[in-house]
Amino acid sequence: MGAEIRRLLRGIEVFAGELPGFDPAAAPADPVALFTAWLGEALRAGVPEPHAMTLSTAGGDGDPDARVLILKDVGANGWWFASDAGSAKGRDLAARPFAALTFHWPLLGRQVRVRGPVRTAEPERSAADFLARGAGARAEALLGRQSRPLADAAEREAAVAASRARVEREPGLVAPGWTLYAVQPVAVEFWQGDRDRQHTRLRYRAEGGGWLRQQLWP
Repeated sequence: MGAEIRRLLRGIEVFAGELPGFDPAAAPADPVALFTAWLGEALRAGVPEPHAMTLSTAGGDGDPDARVLILKDVGANGWWFASDAGSAKGRDLAARPFAALTFHWPLLGRQVRVRGPVRTAEPERSAADFLARGAGARAEALLGRQSRPLADAAEREAAVAASRARVEREPGLVAPGWTLYAVQPVAVEFWQGDRDRQHTRLRYRAEGGGWLRQQLWP
């Protein structure tokens, strides 16, 4: 089985199709501007859910963990996402408020990597984000049971139904632990793949209140 899997994996084509070019010398001075431009290109190219990203954290024990979330906002004040503070990722961030984000847009052969300290938003902004979610998402979050063992599907269906009814009765209800987080990057890397493996990497590193741009070996 091992040899068969290895042959299967080796046979999967990568960097298929025509990939865009990337000239680091023409990149803007701020990584947010380049990220916004690349996100727009991903949308126009039909990349599914281009705002999805892998959030990587480490808890107090130093062990890493990762999961896929949705980017909520991006700007000079950081890359924003939301979660319950009592979730595994919330506990990780409470123990070690530092994280990495990874965006992967395979149709374009592109990755963006963001890493830096994490801070939380004001409670009012976190509450507004929660209330902007769909009723089903709010009902699930209000249960506060993420990552806990689930005995059976019927248990979840009953709990979510009761929570959804509560949302309908109290539309302004906010999960007490719902939190907006922002990664304030110390480094942002843009990675453009190439079929001949002549990949292009450009890293922005925070320095002196601005950004130092460096091209890296692939």
